[in-house]
Amino acid sequence: MEIYVPGNIVKILEALEDKGFKAYIAGGCVRDAILGKEPNDYDIATSALPEQVKECLDGYHIIDTGIKHGTVTVVADDDYVEVTTFRIDGEYKDHRRPESVEYSAEIEDDLSRRDFTINAMAYNLNTGLVDKFDGQKDLFRQRIKCVGNPEERFEEDALRIMRALRFASQLNYEIDDATSDAIHKKKYLLAEVSNERISKELNGILTGASAGSILSEYSDVINVIIPEIRNCIGFEQRSRYHIYDVWTHTAMAVEHSANDLEVRLALLLHDIAKPECCVFDDEGNGHFPGHEKASADVAEQVLRRLRYPNDTIKCVCELIKFHYVTPVDDKIVVKRLLSTIGPQYFFKLTEMMKGDSRAKQSFCFERVQILENMEKKGREVLDAKECISVSQLDINGIDISDMGAEGKNIGDILNTLLSMVIEGSIDNVKSELKKAAKRLLIEN
Repeated sequence: MEIYVPGNIVKILEALEDKGFKAYIAGGCVRDAILGKEPNDYDIATSALPEQVKECLDGYHIIDTGIKHGTVTVVADDDYVEVTTFRIDGEYKDHRRPESVEYSAEIEDDLSRRDFTINAMAYNLNTGLVDKFDGQKDLFRQRIKCVGNPEERFEEDALRIMRALRFASQLNYEIDDATSDAIHKKKYLLAEVSNERISKELNGILTGASAGSILSEYSDVINVIIPEIRNCIGFEQRSRYHIYDVWTHTAMAVEHSANDLEVRLALLLHDIAKPECCVFDDEGNGHFPGHEKASADVAEQVLRRLRYPNDTIKCVCELIKFHYVTPVDDKIVVKRLLSTIGPQYFFKLTEMMKGDSRAKQSFCFERVQILENMEKKGREVLDAKECISVSQLDINGIDISDMGAEGKNIGDILNTLLSMVIEGSIDNVKSELKKAAKRLLIEN
Protein backbone atom coordinates (compact mmCIF):
# COMPACT_ATOMS: atom_id res chain seq x y z
CA MET A 1 0.00 0.00 0.00
CA GLU A 2 1.27 3.47 -0.92
CA ILE A 3 0.28 6.44 1.23
CA TYR A 4 0.67 10.06 0.19
CA VAL A 5 2.92 12.02 2.53
CA PRO A 6 3.21 15.83 2.21
CA GLY A 7 6.54 17.28 1.15
CA ASN A 8 7.39 18.96 4.46
CA ILE A 9 6.89 15.64 6.29
CA VAL A 10 8.89 13.76 3.66
CA LYS A 11 11.84 16.10 4.25
CA ILE A 12 11.85 15.32 7.99
CA LEU A 13 11.63 11.56 7.36
CA GLU A 14 14.43 11.69 4.79
CA ALA A 15 16.65 13.82 7.02
CA LEU A 16 16.41 11.19 9.76
CA GLU A 17 16.93 8.23 7.43
CA ASP A 18 19.86 9.90 5.67
CA LYS A 19 21.67 9.76 9.02
CA GLY A 20 20.97 6.03 9.37
CA PHE A 21 17.87 6.17 11.59
CA LYS A 22 14.49 4.55 11.00
CA ALA A 23 11.58 6.97 10.59
CA TYR A 24 7.84 6.44 10.09
CA ILE A 25 4.66 8.42 10.14
CA ALA A 26 2.54 6.72 12.77
CA GLY A 27 -0.83 6.65 14.49
CA GLY A 28 -3.85 8.70 13.48
CA CYS A 29 -2.34 10.15 10.32
CA VAL A 30 -1.83 6.63 8.91
CA ARG A 31 -5.37 5.67 9.90
CA ASP A 32 -6.86 8.74 8.23
CA ALA A 33 -4.78 8.31 5.08
CA ILE A 34 -5.97 4.71 4.68
CA LEU A 35 -9.56 5.93 5.10
CA GLY A 36 -8.98 8.49 2.34
CA LYS A 37 -9.13 11.44 4.71
CA GLU A 38 -6.62 14.25 4.86
CA PRO A 39 -4.88 14.00 8.25
CA ASN A 40 -5.13 17.02 10.54
CA ASP A 41 -1.54 16.53 11.61
CA TYR A 42 1.36 14.11 11.30
CA ASP A 43 3.27 12.30 14.03
CA ILE A 44 6.66 10.75 13.33
CA ALA A 45 8.16 7.79 15.17
CA THR A 46 11.90 7.23 14.88
CA SER A 47 14.78 5.19 16.24
CA ALA A 48 16.71 8.44 16.78
CA LEU A 49 16.97 9.75 20.33
CA PRO A 50 15.68 13.29 20.97
CA GLU A 51 19.16 14.84 20.85
CA GLN A 52 19.91 12.93 17.65
CA VAL A 53 16.63 14.19 16.17
CA LYS A 54 17.79 17.74 16.86
CA GLU A 55 21.13 17.08 15.18
CA CYS A 56 19.48 15.55 12.11
CA LEU A 57 17.07 18.46 11.83
CA ASP A 58 19.53 21.28 12.42
CA GLY A 59 18.00 24.44 10.97
CA TYR A 60 14.44 23.60 12.01
CA HIS A 61 12.79 25.31 14.93
CA ILE A 62 12.45 22.56 17.53
CA ILE A 63 10.48 22.68 20.80
CA ASP A 64 11.13 20.31 23.71
CA THR A 65 7.44 19.60 24.27
CA GLY A 66 7.76 16.15 25.87
CA ILE A 67 11.42 15.38 25.87
CA LYS A 68 11.08 13.39 29.13
CA HIS A 69 9.04 10.87 27.16
CA GLY A 70 11.08 11.13 23.98
CA THR A 71 9.10 13.74 22.07
CA VAL A 72 10.17 16.96 20.40
CA THR A 73 8.02 19.16 18.19
CA VAL A 74 9.44 20.24 14.85
CA VAL A 75 8.03 23.31 13.09
CA ALA A 76 7.97 22.59 9.35
CA ASP A 77 6.28 25.08 7.01
CA ASP A 78 3.99 26.25 9.83
CA ASP A 79 3.02 22.67 10.73
CA TYR A 80 3.85 21.40 14.23
CA VAL A 81 5.12 17.84 13.85
CA GLU A 82 5.72 15.67 16.91
CA VAL A 83 8.78 13.44 16.50
CA THR A 84 9.01 10.69 19.12
CA THR A 85 11.64 8.04 19.73
CA PHE A 86 10.45 4.42 19.58
CA ARG A 87 9.66 3.54 23.16
CA ILE A 88 8.35 1.00 25.61
CA ASP A 89 6.31 2.50 28.42
CA GLY A 90 7.02 1.79 32.05
CA GLU A 91 4.46 1.41 34.82
CA TYR A 92 1.36 3.62 34.82
CA LYS A 93 0.56 4.65 38.41
CA ASP A 94 -1.80 7.56 37.74
CA HIS A 95 -3.82 5.91 34.93
CA ARG A 96 -2.53 8.61 32.62
CA ARG A 97 1.23 8.66 31.94
CA PRO A 98 4.00 6.09 32.38
CA GLU A 99 6.41 6.65 35.26
CA SER A 100 9.27 6.03 32.85
CA VAL A 101 9.98 5.13 29.25
CA GLU A 102 12.54 2.83 27.73
CA TYR A 103 13.76 3.62 24.25
CA SER A 104 13.71 0.94 21.58
CA ALA A 105 15.24 0.43 18.18
CA GLU A 106 12.13 -1.24 16.73
CA ILE A 107 8.89 0.33 15.52
CA GLU A 108 6.96 -2.81 16.53
CA ASP A 109 7.76 -2.14 20.21
CA ASP A 110 6.41 1.38 19.86
CA LEU A 111 3.22 0.25 18.19
CA SER A 112 2.64 -2.36 20.92
CA ARG A 113 2.05 0.35 23.54
CA ARG A 114 -0.67 2.18 21.58
CA ASP A 115 -4.37 2.23 22.39
CA PHE A 116 -6.33 0.77 19.46
CA THR A 117 -5.34 -1.33 16.48
CA ILE A 118 -6.49 1.34 14.02
CA ASN A 119 -4.03 3.74 15.67
CA ALA A 120 -1.18 1.22 15.86
CA MET A 121 0.02 1.40 12.27
CA ALA A 122 3.10 3.07 10.84
CA TYR A 123 4.30 3.87 7.33
CA ASN A 124 7.83 4.14 5.97
CA LEU A 125 8.58 5.82 2.66
CA ASN A 126 10.73 2.87 1.53
CA THR A 127 9.32 -0.23 3.24
CA GLY A 128 5.66 0.71 3.37
CA LEU A 129 3.01 -0.14 5.95
CA VAL A 130 3.73 -1.75 9.33
CA ASP A 131 0.54 -3.30 10.72
CA LYS A 132 1.46 -5.80 13.43
CA PHE A 133 -2.01 -5.74 15.04
CA ASP A 134 -4.25 -5.90 11.94
CA GLY A 135 -5.38 -2.30 12.23
CA GLN A 136 -6.12 -2.12 8.52
CA LYS A 137 -8.39 -5.15 8.82
CA ASP A 138 -10.23 -3.52 11.73
CA LEU A 139 -10.65 -0.34 9.69
CA PHE A 140 -12.34 -2.30 6.94
CA ARG A 141 -14.40 -4.24 9.49
CA GLN A 142 -15.31 -0.89 11.07
CA ARG A 143 -14.26 -2.06 14.51
CA ILE A 144 -12.61 -0.40 17.50
CA LYS A 145 -10.33 -2.90 19.22
CA CYS A 146 -7.64 -2.43 21.84
CA VAL A 147 -4.05 -3.41 21.19
CA GLY A 148 -3.40 -6.43 23.40
CA ASN A 149 -5.31 -6.79 26.67
CA PRO A 150 -8.03 -4.08 26.79
CA GLU A 151 -8.21 -4.01 30.60
CA GLU A 152 -4.47 -3.32 30.74
CA ARG A 153 -4.80 -0.57 28.12
CA PHE A 154 -7.50 1.17 30.17
CA GLU A 155 -5.59 0.70 33.42
CA GLU A 156 -2.64 2.47 31.77
CA ASP A 157 -4.67 5.46 30.60
CA ALA A 158 -8.30 5.65 31.68
CA LEU A 159 -9.06 8.33 29.10
CA ARG A 160 -8.78 5.60 26.47
CA ILE A 161 -12.27 4.54 27.60
CA MET A 162 -13.65 7.86 26.38
CA ARG A 163 -11.43 7.74 23.29
CA ALA A 164 -12.89 4.37 22.34
CA LEU A 165 -16.41 5.78 22.56
CA ARG A 166 -15.36 8.89 20.64
CA PHE A 167 -13.82 6.90 17.78
CA ALA A 168 -16.87 4.63 17.63
CA SER A 169 -19.19 7.64 17.51
CA GLN A 170 -17.15 9.68 15.03
CA LEU A 171 -16.39 6.80 12.66
CA ASN A 172 -19.72 5.02 13.19
CA TYR A 173 -17.83 1.83 14.13
CA GLU A 174 -18.68 -1.06 16.42
CA ILE A 175 -16.59 -1.70 19.51
CA ASP A 176 -14.99 -5.12 19.78
CA ASP A 177 -16.67 -7.35 22.40
CA ALA A 178 -13.62 -7.73 24.62
CA THR A 179 -12.92 -4.00 24.42
CA SER A 180 -16.55 -3.19 25.18
CA ASP A 181 -16.59 -5.52 28.18
CA ALA A 182 -13.44 -3.86 29.53
CA ILE A 183 -14.98 -0.40 29.07
CA HIS A 184 -17.95 -1.36 31.23
CA LYS A 185 -15.71 -3.09 33.78
CA LYS A 186 -13.12 -0.30 34.08
CA LYS A 187 -15.41 2.71 33.77
CA TYR A 188 -14.79 3.68 37.40
CA LEU A 189 -11.25 4.71 36.43
CA LEU A 190 -12.68 7.78 34.70
CA ALA A 191 -13.20 9.35 38.11
CA GLU A 192 -9.42 9.85 38.18
CA VAL A 193 -9.24 11.69 34.84
CA SER A 194 -9.24 15.49 34.72
CA ASN A 195 -12.51 17.15 33.77
CA GLU A 196 -10.83 19.08 30.95
CA ARG A 197 -9.74 15.85 29.27
CA ILE A 198 -13.17 14.28 29.83
CA SER A 199 -15.07 17.19 28.27
CA LYS A 200 -12.88 17.21 25.15
CA GLU A 201 -13.65 13.54 24.47
CA LEU A 202 -17.32 14.03 25.37
CA ASN A 203 -17.53 16.71 22.69
CA GLY A 204 -16.23 14.20 20.16
CA ILE A 205 -18.78 11.61 21.23
CA LEU A 206 -21.68 14.06 21.00
CA THR A 207 -20.73 15.31 17.52
CA GLY A 208 -20.30 11.83 16.09
CA ALA A 209 -22.59 10.15 13.58
CA SER A 210 -23.62 7.45 16.07
CA ALA A 211 -23.75 9.56 19.22
CA GLY A 212 -27.19 8.22 20.15
CA SER A 213 -26.26 4.55 20.12
CA ILE A 214 -23.08 5.23 22.11
CA LEU A 215 -24.99 7.23 24.74
CA SER A 216 -27.59 4.45 24.99
CA GLU A 217 -25.24 1.48 25.08
CA TYR A 218 -22.72 3.11 27.42
CA SER A 219 -25.05 5.01 29.72
CA ASP A 220 -23.21 3.47 32.70
CA VAL A 221 -19.99 5.09 31.48
CA ILE A 222 -21.62 8.49 30.96
CA ASN A 223 -23.08 8.11 34.45
CA VAL A 224 -19.54 8.07 35.88
CA ILE A 225 -18.75 11.51 34.43
CA ILE A 226 -22.29 12.91 34.78
CA PRO A 227 -23.87 11.10 37.75
CA GLU A 228 -26.86 13.45 37.53
CA ILE A 229 -28.23 11.31 34.66
CA ARG A 230 -28.67 8.26 36.89
CA ASN A 231 -32.41 8.76 37.50
CA CYS A 232 -33.03 9.43 33.79
CA ILE A 233 -31.89 5.96 32.75
CA GLY A 234 -34.96 3.77 32.39
CA PHE A 235 -37.35 6.44 33.71
CA GLU A 236 -40.63 5.91 31.85
CA GLN A 237 -42.37 9.19 31.01
CA ARG A 238 -45.93 7.87 30.60
CA SER A 239 -46.70 10.73 28.26
CA ARG A 240 -48.65 10.69 25.02
CA TYR A 241 -45.76 12.61 23.44
CA HIS A 242 -43.09 10.04 24.26
CA ILE A 243 -42.16 6.52 23.20
CA TYR A 244 -38.84 6.31 25.07
CA ASP A 245 -37.66 6.56 28.65
CA VAL A 246 -35.95 9.86 29.51
CA TRP A 247 -32.39 8.73 28.76
CA THR A 248 -33.21 6.91 25.51
CA HIS A 249 -35.18 9.98 24.39
CA THR A 250 -32.13 12.11 25.23
CA ALA A 251 -29.80 9.87 23.22
CA MET A 252 -32.12 9.81 20.21
CA ALA A 253 -32.62 13.58 20.34
CA VAL A 254 -28.85 14.15 20.31
CA GLU A 255 -28.30 11.88 17.33
CA HIS A 256 -31.20 13.33 15.33
CA SER A 257 -30.23 16.97 15.79
CA ALA A 258 -28.00 19.35 13.87
CA ASN A 259 -24.34 18.52 14.41
CA ASP A 260 -23.68 21.61 16.50
CA LEU A 261 -21.86 21.10 19.79
CA GLU A 262 -23.93 23.58 21.82
CA VAL A 263 -27.18 22.18 20.43
CA ARG A 264 -26.12 18.64 21.29
CA LEU A 265 -24.86 19.58 24.75
CA ALA A 266 -28.24 21.23 25.37
CA LEU A 267 -30.07 18.10 24.24
CA LEU A 268 -27.81 15.91 26.36
CA LEU A 269 -28.91 17.83 29.46
CA HIS A 270 -32.33 19.23 28.49
CA ASP A 271 -34.39 16.68 30.47
CA ILE A 272 -31.87 15.87 33.19
CA ALA A 273 -34.20 17.08 35.97
CA LYS A 274 -37.35 15.46 34.57
CA PRO A 275 -37.53 12.56 37.06
CA GLU A 276 -37.38 14.98 39.99
CA CYS A 277 -40.09 17.20 38.47
CA CYS A 278 -42.44 14.38 37.52
CA VAL A 279 -46.00 14.27 38.81
CA PHE A 280 -48.61 11.75 37.74
CA ASP A 281 -52.26 12.64 37.26
CA ASP A 282 -55.20 10.47 38.28
CA GLU A 283 -54.95 8.54 35.01
CA GLY A 284 -51.25 7.80 35.52
CA ASN A 285 -49.99 10.24 32.88
CA GLY A 286 -46.65 11.90 33.58
CA HIS A 287 -46.29 15.68 33.69
CA PHE A 288 -43.09 17.64 34.28
CA PRO A 289 -43.86 21.19 35.41
CA GLY A 290 -40.82 23.45 35.56
CA HIS A 291 -38.42 20.79 34.36
CA GLU A 292 -36.84 23.13 31.80
CA LYS A 293 -35.71 25.60 34.48
CA ALA A 294 -34.63 22.83 36.85
CA SER A 295 -32.72 21.09 34.04
CA ALA A 296 -30.97 24.34 33.12
CA ASP A 297 -29.84 24.72 36.72
CA VAL A 298 -28.45 21.18 36.81
CA ALA A 299 -26.85 21.67 33.38
CA GLU A 300 -24.98 24.71 34.64
CA GLN A 301 -23.56 22.71 37.54
CA VAL A 302 -22.52 19.87 35.23
CA LEU A 303 -20.88 22.11 32.63
CA ARG A 304 -19.01 24.15 35.23
CA ARG A 305 -17.69 20.97 36.81
CA LEU A 306 -16.52 19.76 33.40
CA ARG A 307 -14.76 23.11 32.84
CA TYR A 308 -16.72 24.27 29.80
CA PRO A 309 -16.23 27.91 28.69
CA ASN A 310 -18.63 30.45 30.13
CA ASP A 311 -20.05 31.31 26.69
CA THR A 312 -20.90 27.66 26.09
CA ILE A 313 -22.53 27.31 29.51
CA LYS A 314 -24.65 30.42 28.97
CA CYS A 315 -25.81 29.29 25.53
CA VAL A 316 -26.64 25.73 26.59
CA CYS A 317 -28.58 26.86 29.66
CA GLU A 318 -30.58 29.40 27.66
CA LEU A 319 -31.49 26.76 25.09
CA ILE A 320 -32.64 24.37 27.81
CA LYS A 321 -34.78 27.05 29.49
CA PHE A 322 -36.66 27.76 26.26
CA HIS A 323 -36.81 24.29 24.66
CA TYR A 324 -40.32 23.73 26.02
CA VAL A 325 -41.80 26.60 23.99
CA THR A 326 -44.57 25.37 21.69
CA PRO A 327 -43.58 25.90 18.03
CA VAL A 328 -46.00 28.25 16.25
CA ASP A 329 -45.67 29.30 12.60
CA ASP A 330 -46.50 32.94 13.30
CA LYS A 331 -44.35 35.98 12.64
CA ILE A 332 -45.27 37.74 15.88
CA VAL A 333 -44.35 34.63 17.88
CA VAL A 334 -41.04 34.46 16.01
CA LYS A 335 -40.32 38.12 16.70
CA ARG A 336 -41.13 37.69 20.38
CA LEU A 337 -38.80 34.73 20.61
CA LEU A 338 -36.05 36.55 18.72
CA SER A 339 -36.49 39.46 21.12
CA THR A 340 -36.46 37.28 24.22
CA ILE A 341 -33.65 34.84 23.47
CA GLY A 342 -31.71 36.86 20.91
CA PRO A 343 -30.80 36.03 17.30
CA GLN A 344 -27.57 34.33 18.44
CA TYR A 345 -29.57 31.61 20.19
CA PHE A 346 -32.81 31.57 18.19
CA PHE A 347 -31.60 29.31 15.38
CA LYS A 348 -29.78 26.99 17.76
CA LEU A 349 -33.01 26.72 19.74
CA THR A 350 -35.05 25.75 16.67
CA GLU A 351 -32.44 23.13 15.76
CA MET A 352 -32.55 21.80 19.31
CA MET A 353 -36.35 21.63 19.21
CA LYS A 354 -36.19 19.71 15.91
CA GLY A 355 -33.98 17.07 17.51
CA ASP A 356 -36.29 16.92 20.53
CA SER A 357 -39.35 16.47 18.27
CA ARG A 358 -37.72 13.71 16.19
CA ALA A 359 -37.20 11.66 19.36
CA LYS A 360 -40.90 11.63 20.31
CA GLN A 361 -44.10 10.06 19.00
CA SER A 362 -44.50 10.27 15.22
CA PHE A 363 -47.23 12.93 15.40
CA CYS A 364 -44.61 15.28 16.90
CA PHE A 365 -42.60 15.12 13.66
CA GLU A 366 -44.91 17.74 12.12
CA ARG A 367 -43.30 20.24 14.48
CA VAL A 368 -40.10 19.99 12.44
CA GLN A 369 -41.74 21.70 9.46
CA ILE A 370 -43.24 24.34 11.74
CA LEU A 371 -39.80 25.02 13.18
CA GLU A 372 -38.30 25.31 9.69
CA ASN A 373 -41.01 27.83 8.81
CA MET A 374 -40.14 29.74 11.97
CA GLU A 375 -36.48 29.78 10.95
CA LYS A 376 -37.45 31.19 7.55
CA LYS A 377 -39.52 33.94 9.16
CA GLY A 378 -36.68 34.64 11.59
CA ARG A 379 -34.23 35.17 8.74
CA GLU A 380 -36.74 37.45 7.00
CA VAL A 381 -37.17 39.55 10.16
CA LEU A 382 -33.41 39.89 10.58
CA ASP A 383 -32.78 40.63 6.89
CA ALA A 384 -35.42 43.37 6.97
CA LYS A 385 -33.92 44.72 10.22
CA GLU A 386 -37.35 44.72 11.84
CA CYS A 387 -37.45 45.96 15.41
CA ILE A 388 -36.91 43.18 17.96
CA SER A 389 -34.87 44.98 20.64
CA VAL A 390 -35.11 48.16 22.71
CA SER A 391 -31.97 49.47 21.02
CA GLN A 392 -33.80 49.40 17.67
CA LEU A 393 -36.70 51.54 18.91
CA ASP A 394 -36.93 55.02 17.41
CA ILE A 395 -37.00 56.37 20.96
CA ASN A 396 -34.60 56.02 23.86
CA GLY A 397 -34.31 56.37 27.60
CA ILE A 398 -33.42 60.06 27.42
CA ASP A 399 -36.62 60.74 25.50
CA ILE A 400 -38.66 58.89 28.12
CA SER A 401 -36.82 60.66 30.95
CA ASP A 402 -37.59 64.06 29.38
CA MET A 403 -41.27 63.16 29.67
CA GLY A 404 -40.89 62.83 33.44
CA ALA A 405 -40.23 59.12 33.89
CA GLU A 406 -37.62 58.00 36.40
CA GLY A 407 -35.55 54.95 37.29
CA LYS A 408 -37.02 51.53 36.61
CA ASN A 409 -40.10 53.09 35.05
CA ILE A 410 -38.02 54.16 32.04
CA GLY A 411 -37.02 50.58 31.26
CA ASP A 412 -40.54 49.30 31.85
CA ILE A 413 -41.97 51.83 29.38
CA LEU A 414 -39.35 51.00 26.74
CA ASN A 415 -40.06 47.27 27.08
CA THR A 416 -43.81 47.88 26.79
CA LEU A 417 -43.26 49.98 23.67
CA LEU A 418 -41.11 47.20 22.21
CA SER A 419 -43.88 44.66 22.82
CA MET A 420 -46.38 46.96 21.11
CA VAL A 421 -44.09 47.34 18.07
CA ILE A 422 -43.51 43.59 17.85
CA GLU A 423 -47.26 42.93 18.04
CA GLY A 424 -47.90 45.58 15.39
CA SER A 425 -50.19 47.76 17.50
CA ILE A 426 -47.95 50.78 16.79
CA ASP A 427 -45.27 51.55 14.24
CA ASN A 428 -41.65 52.08 15.19
CA VAL A 429 -41.92 55.81 14.51
CA LYS A 430 -40.79 58.35 17.11
CA SER A 431 -43.97 60.42 17.08
CA GLU A 432 -46.18 57.37 17.66
CA LEU A 433 -43.83 55.99 20.30
CA LYS A 434 -43.92 59.32 22.19
CA LYS A 435 -47.71 59.37 22.18
CA ALA A 436 -47.81 55.79 23.48
CA ALA A 437 -45.19 56.59 26.12
CA LYS A 438 -47.23 59.56 27.38
CA ARG A 439 -50.31 57.35 27.72
CA LEU A 440 -48.28 54.80 29.67
CA LEU A 441 -46.97 57.51 32.00
CA ILE A 442 -50.50 58.71 32.70
CA GLU A 443 -51.72 55.15 33.34
CA ASN A 444 -48.88 54.54 35.77
